[in-house]
Amino acid sequence: MPDRSDDPGHALDRPGHAPPDAPPSRPGRRRFIQSAALTVSAVALPGAASADTPERPHAAPPAPAFVPIQPLTLHVNGQLHRLQVEPRTTLLDLLRDHLGLTGTKKGCDRGQCGACTVLVGGRRINACLTLAVMQDGRKVTTIEGLAQGETLHPMQAAFVRNDALQCGYCTPGQICSAVGLLAEARAGTFSTVQPPPAHTPSLSDDEIRERMSGNLCRCGAYQNIVAAIRDVAAQGSKGQG
Repeated sequence: MPDRSDDPGHALDRPGHAPPDAPPSRPGRRRFIQSAALTVSAVALPGAASADTPERPHAAPPAPAFVPIQPLTLHVNGQLHRLQVEPRTTLLDLLRDHLGLTGTKKGCDRGQCGACTVLVGGRRINACLTLAVMQDGRKVTTIEGLAQGETLHPMQAAFVRNDALQCGYCTPGQICSAVGLLAEARAGTFSTVQPPPAHTPSLSDDEIRERMSGNLCRCGAYQNIVAAIRDVAAQGSKGQG
């Protein structure tokens, strides 16, 4: 039999051997998918970028806009205060941080709980929702300004007498709001519980609850709060703030 080992065509007859000029075999499907996955992972890695690539300099943050300080005059608890304040300062922050009247509490800071209630011109407002400069020249009464020396305001005394508080955090706002409530009722201001044409609003328990609905007590002392306000309302002019 002739020797066919040197015959190029003979390689086709042997398994695992390809002729010298045969094109390279194409990769299998599995190997192709693995290679593609490795390529994508390398690109996604944070350190995939070349260490020789210079980093882009970060842009400097914009300089804060200059806000001029505003002069402000307030009559707080009967005392005149001339102040210089940043115009974005709320009345609540001015009372607490500038004047040290920390009886006015910061609760939600969104006008939802009523802990910051004070009286401005005799009317109750949420001190966290108004800027101090908006009250320039006004008369402000906080919880510290209700008592006359060592004599408690009738509403303060009624809260103590009726045990209308527990933790006490909401109490300053509750008392200021209650004082404003009585002033509103005496002025003939009506509510959704008792709308016109009634000549004089009466202060039933439902009426008191509706008018005090902007002041929250997380301890749940509402029943005693209503009782305290009812007691002062029954005193008539003696309960005026």
